[in-house]
Amino acid sequence: MTYRLFLRLMALCALVAAVLIQPVPAIAQSAETLQRIRSAVEGFSGGRLKVDEVRRTPLSGIFEVRIQNELLYVDERGQYLFYSGDLIDMKSQRNLTRERVEELLTIDFRELPLDLAVTQKIGAGRRVLAVFEDPNCGYCKKLRADLLRLDDVTLYTFPMAFLAPDSESKAARALCAPDPVRAWNELMLNNRVPANDGRCATSIAKVAELARRLGITGTPVVFFANGRRLQGYAPPDSFDRMLAEASRR
Repeated sequence: MTYRLFLRLMALCALVAAVLIQPVPAIAQSAETLQRIRSAVEGFSGGRLKVDEVRRTPLSGIFEVRIQNELLYVDERGQYLFYSGDLIDMKSQRNLTRERVEELLTIDFRELPLDLAVTQKIGAGRRVLAVFEDPNCGYCKKLRADLLRLDDVTLYTFPMAFLAPDSESKAARALCAPDPVRAWNELMLNNRVPANDGRCATSIAKVAELARRLGITGTPVVFFANGRRLQGYAPPDSFDRMLAEASRR
C-alpha cells in the first residue's frame, strides 16, 4: 500500500466516523440537503467554484459533489470535505489530515544525535534548527541562503548523500575540510568542492540511517525546536513564521 493511498483511506475512514458517531438525528436526504452541500462547497471556495451536481453515494451520509470533471465527497451536514486524500473541515477551514500527519511526523528535538551534524551558531544561537541537506539538492541550496540570513539561531546540518552519484564525495570533502561549516556553506552556496580526497571519518552513513528511521526520503527537511517537520522549501516569510512559533514553545 502506498503512502498516498494510506492517507486517502485514513481520511475516508475519518470522514465516515465523523458522520456515523455524532449523536444527532439523521438528516433527510432531501433537496434541502443537496442545496446545503452545494452552498457549503461554493462558500468554502469563496465563490470561485461552481458546483455542477450533488448526488447520493452508496455510503450513507456521504454525497458526491461534481465540479466539471472533478469529484469530491462531502458529509450530509456540509461540514467535512474529502478531496485528493485529505479530510477538510470546511467550517473551520482546517485540513484535518494534514494536521494529523504533522502530528505523526513530529519528533522530540532533544533526541536528535546532534553530534552527527555540522553545527553553526549565528548570533546568540538561542533558536535551533535541524536541517537535512544533500549537496546536489537545488532547493537545499536555496534554503541554505535563506538560513544564513537568520539571526540568533543555531543550525544543525545533517549531511545527506543520495540524490546523485557524486553526492557522497562532495559531502565527504566538505566534512573533511579544516573548517566544515565554511566548506559546507561554500559547497551549497557556490558549488565549491574542497580539494581534499574526502577520506576521513564522517557522519554520512549514520545520518543516512537516522534519515531512514525518521522517514526522510527527500531533501530539504527541517525540524524546528518543537519537533515539527517541514518537508521541502518554504519562502522566507512562511519559514520565519514557523520558526517564531516553534521558538515560543
